[in-house]
Amino acid sequence: MKPICTFTVAPFLPPQLERQRELVYNLRWAWNHDAIELFRWDNDLWEKSDHNPALIVGTADQAKLEAAAADEGFLAHLERVAQDFEAYQASESTWFHRKHGKVARPLVAYFSAEFGVTDCLSIFAGGLGILAGDHLKSASDLGVPLVGVGLLYQQGYFRQYLNEAGWQQETYPDNDFHNLPLILERQADGTPLVIQVPFPGRQIVAQIWRAQVGRVPLYLLDTNIPANSRTDQDITDQLYGGDAELRVQQEMVLGIGGYHALEALGLTPSVYHMNEGHSAFLALERIRRMMETRQLSFAEAREAACAGLIFTTHTPVPAGHDYFQPDLMARYFTDYARSLGLSFDNFLALGRKDPNDKQEPFCMTTLALRLAQSSNGVSRLHGQISRKMWQSLWPHVPVDEIPIGYVTNGVHFQSWISQEMAELYNRYLGPRWREEPADETVWARTVRISSEELWRTRQQRRERLVAFARRRLRQQLERRGATQADVNAADEVLDPDLLTIGFARRFATYKRATLLLRDPARLARLLNDPARPVQIIFAGQAHPHDDAGKELIKQIVTLCRQPEFRRRMVFLEGYDMAIARSMVQGADVWLSTPRRPLEASGTSGMKAAANGALNLSTLDGWWDEAWRDPSHLSDESSHESDEQTTAIGWAIGRGEIYDDPEYQDKVEAEALYELLERDVIPTFYERGNDKLPRKWIARVKASIGHLCHFFNTHRMVQEYGERFYMPAVLRHQQLMGDEMARAKALAAWRERIHQHWAEVRVEAVTTDLQGDLRVGATLKAQAQIYLGALRPEDVTVELYAGQVNADGEIIEAQITPMPPRKNGTDAGRFHFASDSSACCKSGLHGFTVRVLPRHPDLATKFLPGLIRWAELKAEKS
Repeated sequence: MKPICTFTVAPFLPPQLERQRELVYNLRWAWNHDAIELFRWDNDLWEKSDHNPALIVGTADQAKLEAAAADEGFLAHLERVAQDFEAYQASESTWFHRKHGKVARPLVAYFSAEFGVTDCLSIFAGGLGILAGDHLKSASDLGVPLVGVGLLYQQGYFRQYLNEAGWQQETYPDNDFHNLPLILERQADGTPLVIQVPFPGRQIVAQIWRAQVGRVPLYLLDTNIPANSRTDQDITDQLYGGDAELRVQQEMVLGIGGYHALEALGLTPSVYHMNEGHSAFLALERIRRMMETRQLSFAEAREAACAGLIFTTHTPVPAGHDYFQPDLMARYFTDYARSLGLSFDNFLALGRKDPNDKQEPFCMTTLALRLAQSSNGVSRLHGQISRKMWQSLWPHVPVDEIPIGYVTNGVHFQSWISQEMAELYNRYLGPRWREEPADETVWARTVRISSEELWRTRQQRRERLVAFARRRLRQQLERRGATQADVNAADEVLDPDLLTIGFARRFATYKRATLLLRDPARLARLLNDPARPVQIIFAGQAHPHDDAGKELIKQIVTLCRQPEFRRRMVFLEGYDMAIARSMVQGADVWLSTPRRPLEASGTSGMKAAANGALNLSTLDGWWDEAWRDPSHLSDESSHESDEQTTAIGWAIGRGEIYDDPEYQDKVEAEALYELLERDVIPTFYERGNDKLPRKWIARVKASIGHLCHFFNTHRMVQEYGERFYMPAVLRHQQLMGDEMARAKALAAWRERIHQHWAEVRVEAVTTDLQGDLRVGATLKAQAQIYLGALRPEDVTVELYAGQVNADGEIIEAQITPMPPRKNGTDAGRFHFASDSSACCKSGLHGFTVRVLPRHPDLATKFLPGLIRWAELKAEKS
């Protein structure tokens, strides 16, 4: 029965506790141990509520609230947390304020389909959402003027449970928004603030909720309101649920609706950061609104709008990118294309690798790459893979120059480091590990940490992890209706004194969760070695439609039930932030086994390292960068020998890629067993007279000292700020100024370049080469270029020289500008010459000449399809 009227009942707090309300509705408590302790005064309610203080305050017995209001100790705790919160919110000594001064409005809008900020706000699926949540938290800590934009899912992502056979099942419990730390945005008259998104034959209405993440507001759109039909109310029901049509609907609400939401809130950011391609429609909407409000053409609006667009791609797996068929796009975007002044074919071309292929689906990643000023991957290796993956968007541009960079992911330390470890850092590193974690000098002090205290802390966290795992295992057995004997046996699994390996992540097949299980007999001998036993804790979930991933879970669960594994290996179902947090805080070894190069970054290993675990991983994602890049390491850990490579953890293999995946799994499983048997396990159990594993502790200190300063989101957000956000703010302001004169001029120039580029050709190249050169000698070249209707100031001419590989390709090219020297004898012909290009290595070398468009307001020198290479033999002068 539906109500005829609805209203909200707010929790009543005694006056002495009223300050708690502001603390509840600002998610800064999610990364403040003292605030969390304040809210978990009723620990059972804290756990049952999924760590939700809004629900605790709303459902707590009034007598308990009155008792808390009379408890001097509780009130003193509340006062301490409140004062700390107020000081945090009011501080003007943040990194951004010191670097760029005070800013009155948000400069950056960060769009993402999922945000993992805290346990109770279930609007995330995995690593992408956790990264987005950590991005907001670090932006808050650093004082970056940023807002987040996403969707508020009624059911969020699924909750996992296993049936008796060990097969993953899913439930979709509803989120009760009114009992979450969320605030509904309202108009002056008190009614909810809503926006509209045009759909075929109707308008979709969405209301806007706000989750306050420290200093950063996160705005979330919700279509589950009576103004929409029942079907349209379900658009924001589930994250990554439904078919392609639901996905395009969600992404329209996110991108187009999210842009409208900021307008409705009176916010006008200069920069829009698209975290994955899900929100790429916002780029089109920004163009459309600029055309509408400024009376611009599509080309003019595109120059101004895209100057402030940043795009981050997160996956090298093709299935991770959204593709929509042309007929589906026609259903939703025929009128929209017309509003942009584009034919539908030209509209679809924005999302196609090959604009002339009428059958190619529309790809959101392609759309984002075509429109963003700057694009990046999320690790050094992922940047390389992304450049290869999307090279066809920039025909004839060398792969290493494709304009896709990288900003390596990080983690928000205060959200993931245990309280015990945080206290240890406070004592030995001081408060700057929290305030300035990207400062390498802070982590250099790790060597000062007492080995006894560090080991005691690691033991405490392992004990807590074992207790947590037993409790969770008991609960899942009870839920499954297991016998009382089996339930009681859960209290005997695992041992708090044993070497503990953790593996927790999404169960995609490329992550190879069962690599360690390839030889069960050998694994059983490892786990049950009477002198040096080992235990493994698994957790994770597969996508509801990924049966192959579910089969991996079933294989692990089946093995866990066998007598030789029952006490040494467990799988924790219901994977969530609480499980992830307990595991990264308590495991001794963090196991990662992705098949290279399919892991874009991965961040669980970063969390584990910050808690004192050692990584054991294939060289993929972030670990490839940590392992190979000496800039992250001291000279003592430069990985020049096998002995040195153990300093910060272990690498499985050397980054080989095999054509046969089965063979690769076999080779790397063997390498994993060898590492465990010969190095990892012996090092852990090698104890001196003081019972301390000194070599192990030394590795832990090296890992913390060399990795933590780089693999954190404070460094990551600062890098985005300096390399992308602030340059984009400046460029956007420049193009918008003087009634957008520069944007209009740039659009006119680009049109002229496209119109006449076919006329451009390299007609002749001469050099001073008179035979072989010695190392260090220089090469000079001259080129005659026909530009047709273009002028020398419209182009850049470059000498492209370097070593030649076995395939006849120039590699590690040195690029030397060739300025114009004089006009040719005929109109349109010009001469360009390089001063010199040094040959620094011996061997076979070669060179060529290329012509590129040039304009002072271009964000990149590479425009798709606009590059001309010499196609003739060079002559000697």
